[in-house]
Amino acid sequence: MNFNKIHHAAIICSDYAKSKKFYTEILRLPIINEAYRSERDSYKLDLSVGPNNRLELFSFPNAPKRPSYPEACGLRHIAFEVDDIEAAVNYLNDNKIDVEPIRVDEFTNKRFTFFSDPDGLPIELYSI
Repeated sequence: MNFNKIHHAAIICSDYAKSKKFYTEILRLPIINEAYRSERDSYKLDLSVGPNNRLELFSFPNAPKRPSYPEACGLRHIAFEVDDIEAAVNYLNDNKIDVEPIRVDEFTNKRFTFFSDPDGLPIELYSI
């Protein structure tokens, strides 16, 4: 078996409208498709991340909370590569998003930082 790439990452949110605004208006991820599935009382929003990747945003009624932050077993965080990490941090701060101080990865010497989505999901910015 050979994997070609990661096709998508999926996120379940607690407030669809708030998360949709965050991912489409603040992070500026373009919408590929949006659907409401009445049998599940659930929205599914497909978002484009660059030319070849996507993020799926779901809403489900009464979804359980994340057990702990961020060391819960399972997916730890999602990371976005950026060209200019300072500009990205300034943009997020201008939009009232709290961002941790920029750090340097001790193995790659690349710069990175974290912020959170409306549900507290950790999101990393990683400098190329």
